[in-house]
Amino acid sequence: MKHILFRINELAKKERISGLQEIEKQEQQMLRQSYMKEFRGSLDSILLNTTIVDPNGENVTPLALQHAQNRMNVKK
Repeated sequence: MKHILFRINELAKKERISGLQEIEKQEQQMLRQSYMKEFRGSLDSILLNTTIVDPNGENVTPLALQHAQNRMNVKK
């Protein structure tokens, strides 16, 4: 993921300085989509492995998240 972000930043800098050719614009768009897909997948993984506990020690994880965890067979 770091290499994708590095290349996105390279293209953004070039775009600000001298502009991009059409093929570079397409590459930039593809890289951004790829980065967002990986980022969302990572975030989903984190959320699916999260349990919220109140100060009394009771599980207060929202039901929608609990249902998603059950659908994904996440072990707690």
